[in-house]
Amino acid sequence: MPSILRCMSCGQEYPIQTLLYTCEHCGNLLDVQHDLDTLRRTVTRSLFDQRLGTLDTPYKSGVWRYKELIYPDLPDHFIVSRSEGNTNLYPAPKLAAWAGVKTLYLKHEGENPTGSFKDRGMTTGVTQARVLGMRRVACASTGNTSASMAAYATFAEMDGIVFFQNSHIALGKLSQAIAYGATCIQINADFDRNLELVREISEKLGIYVLNSVNPFRLEGQKSIMFETIQQLRWNVPDWIVCPGGNLGNSSSFGKGLYELHQLGLIDRIPRIAIIQAEGANPLYLAYQHDFEEYKPVHAETIATAIKIGNPVNYAKAARTIRWTNGVVEQVTDQQIMDAKALIDGQGIGCEPASACSLAGARKLVEMGVIQPHETVVGILTGHILKDPDATIGYHNNSLENLSAAYPNRLYQVEPSVDEITRILETKAH
Repeated sequence: MPSILRCMSCGQEYPIQTLLYTCEHCGNLLDVQHDLDTLRRTVTRSLFDQRLGTLDTPYKSGVWRYKELIYPDLPDHFIVSRSEGNTNLYPAPKLAAWAGVKTLYLKHEGENPTGSFKDRGMTTGVTQARVLGMRRVACASTGNTSASMAAYATFAEMDGIVFFQNSHIALGKLSQAIAYGATCIQINADFDRNLELVREISEKLGIYVLNSVNPFRLEGQKSIMFETIQQLRWNVPDWIVCPGGNLGNSSSFGKGLYELHQLGLIDRIPRIAIIQAEGANPLYLAYQHDFEEYKPVHAETIATAIKIGNPVNYAKAARTIRWTNGVVEQVTDQQIMDAKALIDGQGIGCEPASACSLAGARKLVEMGVIQPHETVVGILTGHILKDPDATIGYHNNSLENLSAAYPNRLYQVEPSVDEITRILETKAH
């Protein structure tokens, strides 16, 4: 049976080449569903292990290495890929000690071509746009989505269109979208309203939407879990800890892990912890009441990548928590920036939102949710240069309402050997 689109709520099914983002019957989110019974007979760990290090297209991509689990019946000539994925999984013993666990790994999705995990979803989203014959693609963005979509759109010879809010956009991200040639429009509205606008205008003008409401985006992003567990030699960690913004990653993680387990590629499913910023925490608030009530919030956080008050993938993220016996927690901007300083100080580096993973892991250990002996994988979603202003502001101790617990001071001196020597001797002690 070929892959299909299926509504996660009412079960309505559609052919995979149908141009839909939500169910025509009930309006809820769609999943890409593969024929797991057939795949169970053909997909093995050794199949994916044999492809490691290949130079062959499309399998040299860290997404399309798992093509059978991403888009099995797709002819290769449709694939739009920049060899995304293949990101490192770093052992972090010093950060593990700070968080209070024996073993911590950091999966650095900032090592993707445009500097964030979004490239994994964009290769599949733009590929589906090509399958559907679309010439223009669009997204609303807090930054990373725009950079990725702009790059992949022009790479595929499509026109990219980005809706930004008109404030609090990290320039490292905005500059990428402009550089890659997208039509960039700043609108006097927050991300949530911009997402509504991009969907309305795209429907009116026949443009393909590439926000994570698009189910093909999540198919690419779930490969983060495939690659992580393959890098662990198919050993399953106890916890996956990830930031939560529009909740595409956490939604895709649950789906990917469920599929791996159904196919017998893993013997158990790790628990997922979704960490939100305290100022952008609608999933956390709903989790407090077992998801019986959901209310959007007005989002405010220094972590611009997760500054989202009405996440489109809420229902799928809640499903992930149920599937994985997971948890949702929140951390303050102070905790985020302190954790970021420590990650940066290990030579790994990340954008602010990424640091939710480390800050959240530490908090969950302190709460007794994560046990010290357990193995934790934290997901770093974006590159350190995505938001350099936040980094410099932290170390200069100039961020509003925040103080630097781990500053690395920038020294300014006259061209004097004595002055420079005094600084270096002080630092040596």
